[in-house]
Amino acid sequence: MPSFADPALSSRWPAFSHPGFVRFWIARFGANLATHILSVSVAWWIYDLTRDPLYLGFVGLAQFLPSLPLVLVTGAVSDRFSRRTIMGLCILAEALCTGTLLLFVLHGMETPWPVLILLLVFGTARAFFGPASTSLAPNLVPPKHLPNAIALTSSAGQFATIAGPVIGGLLYGIAAEAALGTALAAFAASALIVAAIPRPQQRILREPVAWRTLAAGFQYIRREKVVLGAISLDLFAVLLGGATALLPVYARDILDLGPWGLGLLRSAPAAGALITALYLASHPIRDHAGLAMFVFVGLFGASTIVFGLSTSPWLSIAMLFVMGASDMVSVFVRSTLIQLWTPDAVRGRVSAVNSVFIGASNELGEFRAGIMAALVGAPAAVIIGGAGTIAVAALWARIFPDLRRARHLDGRS
Repeated sequence: MPSFADPALSSRWPAFSHPGFVRFWIARFGANLATHILSVSVAWWIYDLTRDPLYLGFVGLAQFLPSLPLVLVTGAVSDRFSRRTIMGLCILAEALCTGTLLLFVLHGMETPWPVLILLLVFGTARAFFGPASTSLAPNLVPPKHLPNAIALTSSAGQFATIAGPVIGGLLYGIAAEAALGTALAAFAASALIVAAIPRPQQRILREPVAWRTLAAGFQYIRREKVVLGAISLDLFAVLLGGATALLPVYARDILDLGPWGLGLLRSAPAAGALITALYLASHPIRDHAGLAMFVFVGLFGASTIVFGLSTSPWLSIAMLFVMGASDMVSVFVRSTLIQLWTPDAVRGRVSAVNSVFIGASNELGEFRAGIMAALVGAPAAVIIGGAGTIAVAALWARIFPDLRRARHLDGRS
């Protein structure tokens, strides 16, 4: 069995030659796996209790809400204190939330509101986890290996997004306790691995707490128009085009699938994203990066429309696969731009702003989808969202010409 230090692996994936990054990668994978097992279990549980897509929107909203008022705090904390410690404490908090959800199931909880309140706590932990873990990776590898580290980290996240829903769906089909217990174990193991990461070199923020230091992330993004365009394009594209929240509706009512089918639907976008991320890890975008981002955002919107129209399980899965692959290109461009262009002293605060944008596009997008589905039905909500994504891509191409013309991710013309 080759080790992570094997020369063949190191030449292709050089980030794996750094032991601290290997442990970080495993721990982040485990935490993401647990999160997706938890997500598919909670989504099915809530929809089974209420049969109302609006509550699926509330699930996304509850996880997003804490990140918005905390955006100035989470980034400053990750720049002022140990990012490794913050990451570990956040995973422990997520484990406690999962354990409490397990107790709810064991005691036959039949109302969704305590679950939604607990998801607010879970969302608070995720709000601190995002900036700290994202900013930790550049402290574990040299700059020349950072694009490879970003692609590998994205690959781990996408693999967790594939495996997590499938595992969660299968285990939930056996018993909800089995799914939540597995998620709890994965969170606990990830926290232990974080503790084993060697203390990284990190430039600690020494400036006194003031509005100027707290808002440095927003100020940086506002100045860097290419970064602003990339982040906001991804925000509005996924905010409008995201259909993840409505997958329980499709699995139960439109495609006639059970919990395992829901896991398959949830995994399909991640499968496309994983294959794309693995390709980008060894074949990064070297030219016309901005144009590629716009093209694939448009493809994301088009595949969303086809998914909304589909009543065939296999066509729906194929379109979800294309959606995930297209979105991964946008994620790769945005993540590489932020990590390569941002000084380490403000990287946590910039990552906090980016995390809020990601949360808004995902969780707030789920809330948008839930409300629209309650008003006009799930298929119409998905189709309208996909059309909106295409419109945003066309509009952003005009508003941010520098992003459209950007050729290289390291800032070279």
